[in-house]
Parts: sequence; structure tokens; C-alpha cells
Amino acid sequence: MQLAEFLDMPITTVRRIFLRNIAINMNIGVHAFEKQAPQRVIVNVDLYVSLKKTTPRADELTEVLDYDFVRETITDIVSKGHIQLQETLCDELVNRLLQHDLVLGARVSTEKPDVYDDCEGVGVEVFATRARAVPSSD
Repeated sequence: MQLAEFLDMPITTVRRIFLRNIAINMNIGVHAFEKQAPQRVIVNVDLYVSLKKTTPRADELTEVLDYDFVRETITDIVSKGHIQLQETLCDELVNRLLQHDLVLGARVSTEKPDVYDDCEGVGVEVFATRARAVPSSD
């Protein structure tokens, strides 16, 4: 599916699943002071899935996308060690989330709220569809 096709889908055919303001402490950053201790990072995730494929008939978890999948994906990526850039974190998250069979598109944002005293936070956001995943650096 091309991005234009995805964006042209009627909103009534897509379900948005979201996790808001997941606060994690992780090793991230390029500056020396950022490498001395974990930083607080806020992660937001929107997943877009087919409404038809995720409309429960028997009110069972197996009929929908389980939120635990998102949390486990974040935990797995963060547990692998220091990440220099928020862009790297966002790209890895969105690409991993798009690997789930039900996910058509994903939006991921990360924010470091404690970097500057004069703003609420600095961050990155990426949106991709399964057909247009973020290019890897390989």
C-alpha cells in the first residue's frame, strides 16, 4: 500500500490504537553529559490497523492488536544499550511496529523533556506505512 493510498482510505475503515506519554529512563544522547546517566524520554505511538480485521466478534484479545506488543517492542529496543539519536530510536520503533501483521501505518514520537530549561521538550516524530518503512542505515 502506498502512502497516498493509505491516506486516501476512508477514516471509517481504519482503527487507530494509541499509547500516550510512555515515560522511560534510557541511555540516549550524543553529548558527554548525556552519556553519564539515563535520561527521561516520553514516547507516543499511534498504530493504524484495518477496522475490518480488528473488530472483535467474541470480545477476545486475540481478535485485536494487543497493547503489550507496543510496550514490549519499546522495552526490547531500549534494553539493547545506548542510542545516540532520537531519530534512530523513532526509526527503529516505527519499523519494528510495522512488522506486525495487523499494522498498516505507524506514527512514533519521542521527546526528551529535561534537556532545556526554557522549553517543555525536544523531540522527533516519524510516520510510515508498511509499504514505505523508514530506510535502514544498513
